[in-house]
Amino acid sequence: MAVYTHVSAEEIGRLLDDFDLGPLRSVKGIAEGVENSNYLIDAERGRFVLTLYEKRVDAADLPFFLSLLDHLADRGLPVPRALSDRSGAQVRTVQERPACLIEFLPGVSLSQPTPAQARATGEALGRMHAALGDFAGARPNALGPDGWHELATRCGDAVDAIAPGLAARVAGELRALSEAWPRDLPRSVIHADLFPDNVLMLGDAVTGMIDFYFACTDIRAYDLAVTHSAWAFSADGRSYDKVVGRALVSGYAAAFPLSEEERAALPVLARGAALRFTLTRAWDWLNTPAGALVTRKDPLAFLRRLDAYAASGAAMFA
Repeated sequence: MAVYTHVSAEEIGRLLDDFDLGPLRSVKGIAEGVENSNYLIDAERGRFVLTLYEKRVDAADLPFFLSLLDHLADRGLPVPRALSDRSGAQVRTVQERPACLIEFLPGVSLSQPTPAQARATGEALGRMHAALGDFAGARPNALGPDGWHELATRCGDAVDAIAPGLAARVAGELRALSEAWPRDLPRSVIHADLFPDNVLMLGDAVTGMIDFYFACTDIRAYDLAVTHSAWAFSADGRSYDKVVGRALVSGYAAAFPLSEEERAALPVLARGAALRFTLTRAWDWLNTPAGALVTRKDPLAFLRRLDAYAASGAAMFA
């Protein structure tokens, strides 16, 4: 896709003046973004990313996100800070949208991670959770269990146009998860969206963890379950790589030990993660107009994951 909002080179050059970064040398839109408009900027004093926050990111949440990134970066995590301009402001207005100029991190996103790369990602997630132990910020998870019920209601029976019987399948899973969802596991701020495209790597080393715009306060082990659902399956959800899944969990546990209660809850938490992305993708599938810049993602890819977790349970985390 292309960026949502066009920003001229002249406007970006004027913005750089306020950050004392020297003249603009080059700029191009980053096509991979799906939530915001992103530009890769080369200036005299370095490389940066300009992000314009589109409608899915509430400007009122930006102080939370930016303080979270600063907190993690201060503790040595590979996350990109937002720069401050000469007045100390991190959030600017560009083309009537809130915008930040963000550090550029090297690395590439993976489409087929190896076990070694999955283990490194698990370790990075565990280190992130350890670093958040003294983070004071909090943000509700709008896409937690209550949000799933709301989203399922809003989608209604229209999801049967995606797959016959999907509405009934979702309703049954919501009932099952309402009964089984853990209520007393440790909570913290979590990333909640650590897909392979939100991790930058050079070889087997994690060089960046990015796109924290779904970060929220929720069950800590749920973050691992979300990551497992994203990393351990093929993109279409038809095949599960148990070696990659095991490497991810073992890497996490090496950096931040899991309690027996957290390990026991992973199958249920993973079912919840798979349902969350089934529902959000279904909503987007039904409500993305023809010709939109966003490419719709297949909800059934996560329904297949949901079916796998429901069928195999703890065996997928053994």
